[in-house]
Amino acid sequence: MKKWIKRIAVGVVSLIVLLVAVVFGVSESRMRRTYDVAAVTGLNVTKDPAQIARGEHLVKAVAKCADCHTADLGGKVFIEPGPMGTVSASNLTTGKGGVLAAYSDAQLETAIRHGVRSNGRPLLIMPSDEYQHLGDADVSAIIAYLRALPPVNRELPRTKLGPIGRVVVTTGAPIIPAANIDHETVPASRAAVPPVGPTREYGQYLVSVGGCRGCHGPELAGQASFEPGAPPSANITPAGPMGRWSEADFVRAMRTGARPDGSKIAEFMPWRSMATHTDDELRAIWLYLRSVPRVASSAKS
Repeated sequence: MKKWIKRIAVGVVSLIVLLVAVVFGVSESRMRRTYDVAAVTGLNVTKDPAQIARGEHLVKAVAKCADCHTADLGGKVFIEPGPMGTVSASNLTTGKGGVLAAYSDAQLETAIRHGVRSNGRPLLIMPSDEYQHLGDADVSAIIAYLRALPPVNRELPRTKLGPIGRVVVTTGAPIIPAANIDHETVPASRAAVPPVGPTREYGQYLVSVGGCRGCHGPELAGQASFEPGAPPSANITPAGPMGRWSEADFVRAMRTGARPDGSKIAEFMPWRSMATHTDDELRAIWLYLRSVPRVASSAKS
């Protein structure tokens, strides 16, 4: 009997070692893969104050970069050391520890719209699957704003995934957006950016590049969060609770972080960034959300 117990124990340990080796090998392969990105031709980065101002608004309100990279874009530890690992949102300035000086404009475009580093390897948890739809003028404005930032001296620990983080990568969860982006074909949406204004079309653009689908799902019907401890995202189609809201309710919720019944919206929802949208932008988003198909979902608001 003792021999059988010993054999079973050896077998279990061997299986665990094999699984660990597979997870490490697969995750390492995916994180070390290099991507060839087609050269971009539509950038026009200047020092024009109007372009820089547009870039600032896109960074702070629309793309919500400050939610991860902090208000001064000096970066922070996005996921604290633990089983998931350590994930840092880069210092996007030219200060000590910053990455900006090491990137050309074309390489910044590749990082923003393709989720690929200057060395060709993928960025982690970078919402490039949404940013890939940014128009050339808006990407140029974002880069112009980054170039105009004052340096921030902030050195951050290197991103390093732990065992749980490697399992997540192995399962194909959207932690490496570059793996799901077509790096050769220019999205039609990029070439057809609608004019800025309170229209359904511009609202669709803002939702597409603003990370809404990354949290609320491809159909905007809500989904479980990939962030540990975060609640599931709400169904924001007309079939969800927002279907009973008025436009004034929506604008007030985005400005104050409170629903019409007075309950608070979870801090994980970037309503503080949404609050900095213009009235026309919030109306555009509202018009678009009212037009999307009704999709039932079990996600709670």
